[in-house]
Amino acid sequence: MIGRAGRWLGSDRGIAVLLALVAGAATVGIAFNPEAVPINLAFLPLLPAVLLLSNRLLPWYALYMLVVITVSTVLLQGHYTLRTVVAIPVMYVLTIAVYLVSTGSGRRLGVGRIRGESMLVDLRDRILAQGEIPALPASWLVDSALASAGGSSFAGDFVVATTRHQCRGDRLELAVVDVSGKGEAAGTRALQLSGAMGGLLGALPPEDFLASTNEYLLQRVWEEGFATAIHLSLDLATGGFEVRAAGHPPAAQRLAGSGRWQILHTEGPVLGVLDDVRYDAVTGHLAPGDTLLLYTDGMVEEPRRDIELGIDAMLGEAESLLRTSWDGLADRLVKAVGSPDDDRALLLVHRRP
Repeated sequence: MIGRAGRWLGSDRGIAVLLALVAGAATVGIAFNPEAVPINLAFLPLLPAVLLLSNRLLPWYALYMLVVITVSTVLLQGHYTLRTVVAIPVMYVLTIAVYLVSTGSGRRLGVGRIRGESMLVDLRDRILAQGEIPALPASWLVDSALASAGGSSFAGDFVVATTRHQCRGDRLELAVVDVSGKGEAAGTRALQLSGAMGGLLGALPPEDFLASTNEYLLQRVWEEGFATAIHLSLDLATGGFEVRAAGHPPAAQRLAGSGRWQILHTEGPVLGVLDDVRYDAVTGHLAPGDTLLLYTDGMVEEPRRDIELGIDAMLGEAESLLRTSWDGLADRLVKAVGSPDDDRALLLVHRRP
């Protein structure tokens, strides 16, 4: 019984009843002693109501508060002061504003402000969870880093990762994706696409992943319904890999023997624009000590600068930073290069010597 009562008090309706009782108690206090109980006390529960109540109950609570303010004003009778005369119109205006907002565009969300924020945080965490790197053999280091435009909690760039078990050894499947737009504007589309790509990445053969993602995007009715992506399928036993890209900046491989970077040029149309397209693979091999970098255009593109120069700058900075350690290099590199006005994502795959 206690547990059930606690759950009810924590529910939307329970909170509304509790706040209504507080406002009603303040009104009773004004009736008995208007000089000791300020009218502001009856108005005070409106603030937690705005934060906690859903837009289904908030309009009704606002109407209730109009009644409370009116009754409290009548009960004051001859005890009006200058402060009271100024406060009463302000309370009416704010309460009516809450009612109008909660019955207008605010109804789209349908939950309280604090609960709505917690839901958005949960959705953001779900995007990040898609990019969690699975447990790998000790000979492999995979590191990723994300940064959003302006430091926002939401970004259009994300990473998807999974492992595929097969008879000849495990394969690591990785994708770095850049959804059109940036920051919060791209966050909702990134959430929807990351969930779909997370399912497709582990369920389909590598050669079908980008094509199936393209079909998925074509079925969505988005004003900006396109994205770029690069997909890496890596054999953890041999180091052999396949890279496919969809309108995305090329991957870069560092050869441990020469210490030089080489660009793996891949071609393919962006996702969500053309129907019935193929994405051809560039194949290669990661020897012990070799490294692959997958990244989004926010790492290498800046206004009035050629992307090739941006790639050279990023690889030069990577060469400088890796002298310290491979561990944490992705995060250090994202902080060191790229445009702070664009979302940035970087994935580093290193085969330990």
